[in-house]
Amino acid sequence: MPETDVIVVGAGLAGLVATHELVKAGRRVLVVEQENRNNLGGQAFWSLGGLFFVDSPEQRRIGINDSPELAMQDWLGSAAFDHPDEDVWPRRWAEAYVAWAASGKREYVHDLGLRSLPFVGWAERGSGMATGHGNSVPRFHLTWGTGPEVVRIFAEPVERGEQAGLVRFAFRHQVDELIVEDGVVVGVRGTELAPDDSARGVKSNRDAVGTFEVRAAAVVVSSGGIGHNRDAMRAIWPTERVGPAPEHMICGVPAHVDGRMLGIAENAGGRIVNRDRMWAYTEGIHNWDPIWPDHAIRILPGPSSMWFDARGQRLQGMSGVPGADSIGAMKQILAAGHDYSWFILTQSIIEKEFALSGSEQNPDITGKDLKYLLRSRLAKGAPGPVEKFKEHGVDFVVADTLAELVEGMNKIARGPQLELAEIERQIVARDRELANPFSKDVQLMVMNNARRSRTDRLIRVAKPHRILDPEHGPLIAVRLNILSRKTLGGLETNLDSQVMRADGSPFPGLYAAGEAAGFGGGGVHGYNALEGTFLGGCIFSGRAAGLALARDLA
Repeated sequence: MPETDVIVVGAGLAGLVATHELVKAGRRVLVVEQENRNNLGGQAFWSLGGLFFVDSPEQRRIGINDSPELAMQDWLGSAAFDHPDEDVWPRRWAEAYVAWAASGKREYVHDLGLRSLPFVGWAERGSGMATGHGNSVPRFHLTWGTGPEVVRIFAEPVERGEQAGLVRFAFRHQVDELIVEDGVVVGVRGTELAPDDSARGVKSNRDAVGTFEVRAAAVVVSSGGIGHNRDAMRAIWPTERVGPAPEHMICGVPAHVDGRMLGIAENAGGRIVNRDRMWAYTEGIHNWDPIWPDHAIRILPGPSSMWFDARGQRLQGMSGVPGADSIGAMKQILAAGHDYSWFILTQSIIEKEFALSGSEQNPDITGKDLKYLLRSRLAKGAPGPVEKFKEHGVDFVVADTLAELVEGMNKIARGPQLELAEIERQIVARDRELANPFSKDVQLMVMNNARRSRTDRLIRVAKPHRILDPEHGPLIAVRLNILSRKTLGGLETNLDSQVMRADGSPFPGLYAAGEAAGFGGGGVHGYNALEGTFLGGCIFSGRAAGLALARDLA
């Protein structure tokens, strides 16, 4: 291995950002990655590319009044920091990140070439309290080019650094140990894996063909979380807070997202905090055309689908509104004694309100094809990828009558058989509320409020109508599964992304960024996330690590 100044473990987004900052400072970087070059950018490549900005030009242009104070109120209400020890650094990171999201973040990525779509999405609409969980206003800025574009703006300057001799990649190299001498991290040891030219995301071999050792002034751990390690997730699942760990869990991230480096860093002396905080989704569907094992896609729903637990009881309150309160919905679903739930909706709703997570599920935006975008999103019918899931997905049932729909739902239920009369009673009661422009039904109130947003009214929220109105048919049911995705806790870090030890002191030579660091501090999101904040957390923490090392190594 060549001499180097900094070793970056993991070639995902956070690692690329840290490397980018180090290259700007003229530092030599070795990026060690267990996958091949096809996987450059890691999970970020597969993302929808949403970014959390505060008081942005895009928001102001469509009449959204946002402010750092409102954003911080929302962040703290969502995070619910309550640990006097483990939440000290996460809270400091949250304050720093929200301030950056309201000031330099947009300029930072804009200068690298990233552009956002002119409409702003409203994710995690909240728990119903001004001081509680959720975004008070739309803040989800969708990248023109989705996740691959977020990766590109950092990968290209890093690759130019590679051409200039400042960056070297060690692909198919798996770190097994941090080298610690006299209390300082001075390098890594590991296993060289057999070559594997698999396509991005496809599970690769773990055949050992050799070992390696390399030393440097510092090591940055940016290896991601535990999203595909379901046994590890179940072992730390917050049962008392959320409910029993799901037996059936599908994976929103590739197989190599195994969390190995977290244990390796902890064994070396780094401190992990908030390990029981995680961000699993409730709206997962099995991919009919999978890339990795148990490949799952998340539905990004608008607010109009009716949501039922596995017993056929409608979810209650704000957490029963799709897209409002992910953890609140999880609690209700698991409390019913099963690990799945149901959407019931109409063709009119699916056409307007269903989007799918993943860059590959949004070819119009990912490909930056404006004509295709307009044709796909504004024309009659659901976007092509959504229609394919409706046609081929094992979780979808389509029928002309409610009786036929419930019969189809019962065929794919993993738990109780649903009673037609009970489902019909609840739908009719909801439909009856549409006789007036006002209602006591929380979901209808949210829908009416959402349509006051220009973006929601134009492209995101269907005009309210009766579910059983045949003019809006056919009827559609979707079996929703628990989907693994993000680790919210991680290696505790100070604002320079330096890993902390158990005694509260910085660990010399060891830094962490991205999901491995809980997106900053060991858990910047606290117990909940506001969405559009994961990519931004990778960028912010990777940038902090790169800037700190560029300064200190000078």
